[in-house]
Amino acid sequence: MTSDTPTRARVLVVDDAATVRLYHSSLLTDAGFEVSEAANGLEAVEAALGAEFDLFVVDVNMPKMNGYACVESLRSETVGTAAPVVMISTEDRPGDAERAYRAGANLYLVKPVAGDRLVRVAGMLTAVEVAA
Repeated sequence: MTSDTPTRARVLVVDDAATVRLYHSSLLTDAGFEVSEAANGLEAVEAALGAEFDLFVVDVNMPKMNGYACVESLRSETVGTAAPVVMISTEDRPGDAERAYRAGANLYLVKPVAGDRLVRVAGMLTAVEVAA
């Protein structure tokens, strides 16, 4: 049996700050994405082992497992996800973006990120037409 309901792209928002998770989740949900949340990199890896996601939005500075280690784990043979990763951080020193790309991120954005930009980026990386 097939469903006439279109599938929504699944996004995992990973940030230790509850307010940031809520903000990013609200923006993406309002744009039509199905959003789950994780409070640190370890929770994100556990979530990725149990479900498929179309996009990961990952903070850099988090307890238990930082964003760089999280992305490396997502890209590892154990997890093996090829889903795009957007890293979003307050870190804006020379080399921060390069480190994210070396870990396996597809894009590095510096906080604060405008809501419409995050939604556009999510739409482009998931090939989903998003509600503006």
